[in-house]
Amino acid sequence: MHRLRHLAATALIALSGTASAEPASPSHWVASWQASPQAVWGADFLFPTLIPPALQDQTFRQTARISLGGPRLRVRLSNAHGQQPLRVGAASVASAAGSAPLALQFDGQPSVLIAPGQERLSDPLALPTRALQAVQVSVYLPAATPLHSFHWDGRQTCWIAPGDQSRATTLHGAEPTTARLVLTGIDVEAPASARSVVVIGDSITDGATASLDQDQRWTDHLAARLAPRGVAVANAGISGGRLLRDGMGEAALTRFPRDVLDQPGVASVIVMLGINDISWPGTAFARDEARPTLGQLQAGYRALARQAHGRGLRILGATLPPFAGALPGTPLEDYYAADKDALRRQLNEWLRSDSPFDAVIDLDAALRDPADPSRMAPAFDSGDHLHPGDAGNRAMAEAVDLELLMGPSAHGADLP
Repeated sequence: MHRLRHLAATALIALSGTASAEPASPSHWVASWQASPQAVWGADFLFPTLIPPALQDQTFRQTARISLGGPRLRVRLSNAHGQQPLRVGAASVASAAGSAPLALQFDGQPSVLIAPGQERLSDPLALPTRALQAVQVSVYLPAATPLHSFHWDGRQTCWIAPGDQSRATTLHGAEPTTARLVLTGIDVEAPASARSVVVIGDSITDGATASLDQDQRWTDHLAARLAPRGVAVANAGISGGRLLRDGMGEAALTRFPRDVLDQPGVASVIVMLGINDISWPGTAFARDEARPTLGQLQAGYRALARQAHGRGLRILGATLPPFAGALPGTPLEDYYAADKDALRRQLNEWLRSDSPFDAVIDLDAALRDPADPSRMAPAFDSGDHLHPGDAGNRAMAEAVDLELLMGPSAHGADLP
């Protein structure tokens, strides 16, 4: 009975996002791709923003590999951290690089004004797509637009071009960046049985050291495993993300409703957070900040579990991988310390034995070096001893028991 109510509610949400009322059908909207918005930081921050201060009469084009396809899609544009209305003059989607873009509309119009702190869904676009297909989204900003919202580490080359080139097959005069702007989600129309898994995490989930333009994040590998089952994966990772406090993005406790609970078609969530909570204090990121206690981290996890279970979602946690010797030769080479690692191990043991989650994915066990469990196995290490490389990302995805991820929940949510 709960599942029937859940399906009915999801269908109503899907219908409310369309330009006009539509008859009931055996399909609904599912989050197929995501890039969580972050507030743009100042020039004095440790990392450059990789974007200009503002855009004016320019087109931003980015590539996104969706996880599930369908007969129609819609895109989510965001002004989450904007300080003034965001005017989008035109937007388009192309089914592949080099193909002719199709114009998007918003309530039947080619342009849209997005208030500060708000987002807008496009009208559904009849553009058939398949699972694991890359699409290109272009957004034209006609007026002077200070950039206050972005997604810093897209692991994908994006392009800024002069003028309105939203309908151009090939951009001219474009400059590259690896940050993302305005676009925060792509939903697809999928069968009623389709569902989405949202993974909320930090730079390891964001794909910090995954090969550029190769879709090698661990969530990309998980999406490839789940697509044949009709399950999408939405990546809600933010580099520098933390559970309890804001970092290079809002704390997970703050952004969880927007980035997880409000995603269409979501039925399960994976939480992989905590290493920045443990290791940022005392570094150049937060020199005078106190490290959280084990109890505070546990309380944060419990709060996420309560929110998920309150929506009838299945929620899984993940142990934190080893990180001895992390970030050598950088301004953050004090990121690792033995007492920080002791807290990580305590947290992992609690996750394995007494967590509030429906199940736990043991990524620590999957990635650690058997000869030195405080370190990542060399075959999985990107070289910075914190982030897995491509092989490590694949190993993480393979460590997920799909039956645990998709099985019945004691709290009433289940995936088909």
